[in-house]
Amino acid sequence: MGACLALCSLASCASCLCGSAPCLLCGCCPSSNNSTVTRLVFSFFLLLGTMVSVIMILPGMEAKLREIPGFCQGGNTIPGIENQVNCDIIVGYKSVYRMCFAMACFFFLFSAIMIRVRSSKDPRAVIQNGFWFFKFLILVGITVGAFFIPDGTFHTVWFYFGVVGSFIFILIQLILLIDFAHSWNKVWVENAENSDNKCWFAGLLSFTFILYALTITAVVLFFVYYTKPDDCTEHKVFISLNLIFSVIISVVSILPKVQEAQPHSGLLQASLISLYTMYVTWSAMTNNPNRKCNPSLLSLVSSVNTTESIPDTSSEQVQWWDAQGIVGLVIFLFCTLYASIRSSSNTQVNKLMQTEEGGSAGIEVEVGEDGLRRAVDNEEEGVTYSYSFFHFHLCLASLYIMMTLTNWYQPDTTTQAMKSSMPAVWVKMSSSWLGLGLYLWTLIAPLIFPDRDFN
Repeated sequence: MGACLALCSLASCASCLCGSAPCLLCGCCPSSNNSTVTRLVFSFFLLLGTMVSVIMILPGMEAKLREIPGFCQGGNTIPGIENQVNCDIIVGYKSVYRMCFAMACFFFLFSAIMIRVRSSKDPRAVIQNGFWFFKFLILVGITVGAFFIPDGTFHTVWFYFGVVGSFIFILIQLILLIDFAHSWNKVWVENAENSDNKCWFAGLLSFTFILYALTITAVVLFFVYYTKPDDCTEHKVFISLNLIFSVIISVVSILPKVQEAQPHSGLLQASLISLYTMYVTWSAMTNNPNRKCNPSLLSLVSSVNTTESIPDTSSEQVQWWDAQGIVGLVIFLFCTLYASIRSSSNTQVNKLMQTEEGGSAGIEVEVGEDGLRRAVDNEEEGVTYSYSFFHFHLCLASLYIMMTLTNWYQPDTTTQAMKSSMPAVWVKMSSSWLGLGLYLWTLIAPLIFPDRDFN
């Protein structure tokens, strides 16, 4: 009897895996929109790949694998069995590059397939919202194939793909943070005005103060630890410029003309953007190859020591895990989750992110036999987000994860090590300046073009 019930349960799960997104998570997310659940599942694929990459790059992972008899080439052997696995590839930065390459290819493939899907009536929408088991198999297949790519110049070339993709993704993160702060400020202000409860205003003031306090603290620490009286000129310029730019956007956000055009703009958004700018500045400075200007404890990153060789003292010794990398992963997780569930009323952000204005009116809801209300399809009249752009966003996120886990260090194919490089510093700083300019534009655009609708 138990076996029959188990088979019935397995058959039910199999039908869900080959069916639609609401079926897949119906038990956990009652009344969820089809579009939201689909984005959550694709984001789960990305997070799963990220977890695998983190495990592969853990310190000492290769040493543990080599202890398995008959597994790694050059490791412990079993008489009569030849070790076949090249552990140089399946752990360390090489594995991260290949895993993220597979995820980027997977999401880019779907981005190309989903171009110009207008509604769920398009046959391609069925592929987007269902067949999860087969899509998972495709991802696994691409991943396996990626590990058979010859070394050669693959890592060097893919490094530059990662730099460009990460640059764009940092801007997307900034857009999402702007949208989050805008929605946060709007909801709390409306709650305060509707309920006459001043606690909402006190909360906004408290969070704004905390964010600015953290920003100022970061600036002070940067000058203390990342600059020298007779050196580190670039760091002094970076910190000073971003501090000045943060002051500018803060002042502009509360100008009477700006407040009149955008009543919900304010210091909360400016404080959050300022703090994020300081994080990007910190992240950039930790990639400076000049150790006098980079106080991080650096150590050998190459987790591949298959042959004994004379150490190259001229190469940079760097580490995988540091504080800025961990903070980067936390921000990435937040932005990925927010991009999956966001329902924004900000017209400018919606245009940039290729999404429609939030709202649940007109959603057709089905009541199941268990009495739970489940959204069947909220995209029959039109999609609520661009399928193609969402996958392109996840493709860029894969590249960003690759660069974050490897600390933006450049592969050195001659020494099988990683080297910190100034290009990574300039890419991060350029993205911070462009992001600040983008936020400033969202503030002054309604004043420059008063005839356009920016609400």
